[in-house]
Amino acid sequence: MGTSTAYGGPGGGTPLIPSWLGDADSGSPPATPPGDGAGPDGQPPADGATQPAPPNRPPIPRTADPQRFSGARNSFTRFAGSGGSDRASLGRAVSKYVSTSTGGSRQAAQRMGASRGAGARLLGFLADAQTRGVREALRALNLESLAGRPITEIFVGLADYICPGAGTVDEGIAREAYIETIVELASEGLTDLTTFTPDQMQTVFELYATHAIEARICNDIGTKAVTMPTDVQAAHRVEQQLRDFIRGGVSDALTRARAETPNLTPERIQGFVDAVYESAFAILHTLGDAEANQ
Repeated sequence: MGTSTAYGGPGGGTPLIPSWLGDADSGSPPATPPGDGAGPDGQPPADGATQPAPPNRPPIPRTADPQRFSGARNSFTRFAGSGGSDRASLGRAVSKYVSTSTGGSRQAAQRMGASRGAGARLLGFLADAQTRGVREALRALNLESLAGRPITEIFVGLADYICPGAGTVDEGIAREAYIETIVELASEGLTDLTTFTPDQMQTVFELYATHAIEARICNDIGTKAVTMPTDVQAAHRVEQQLRDFIRGGVSDALTRARAETPNLTPERIQGFVDAVYESAFAILHTLGDAEANQ
């Protein structure tokens, strides 16, 4: 479904929010190795040295229902089998993904770990370029040599900053979404970064978040477990309808977020991005129910 990160879906027993999906820059100190400074019997040494506190380990995530993706997967299979005509099944697939598979919009947004970070860096760069100019924004990242280059070259040059690493499925989704965003820049009329307006900044982020959510859903439900139409046009129609459906939710979420946070300072960007993802999933849940009940 438009991403090289697709796989057969999560196995049973995995947690709703994997422990490795937390913020990488949380600043938590490393746990103290157990046993340092303790006597052979586990008691403080005779010389009076105190035993270090036990390591502060994160709680073990609760085990999720191994069948939690089956409802969304079955509905999406029916939608794909219809060649894109069964909109009710599309709505049920997305709605069940948010409500049942992930446990709600907040948890769905939390699963977008790397994509939330990448989205914040992308939006932060665009805001900086609009405020101080493209050359200064690139200079701050030691990428001044990209100044004056075509927009696609600039975005390709920013890839390692926006999406550092692709070792996990989550990181792969973030990078793939960014690449697909670059591909769509020209078709959206986004050709001159030096003249970007706030609305064009929103469009870039809207494209990115749409691709990221689409890839996350497709990877979670397991696109290899979904039978797609053999007809190329029908398969493309299925993919495009899913993308358009998601983009509608992201666009509405962005509009709400901009109304609530009209002045996007650097300190507010990450919170803004997190709120957009959570709001987008909530809207997609509502839109999905509406489609399913028509």
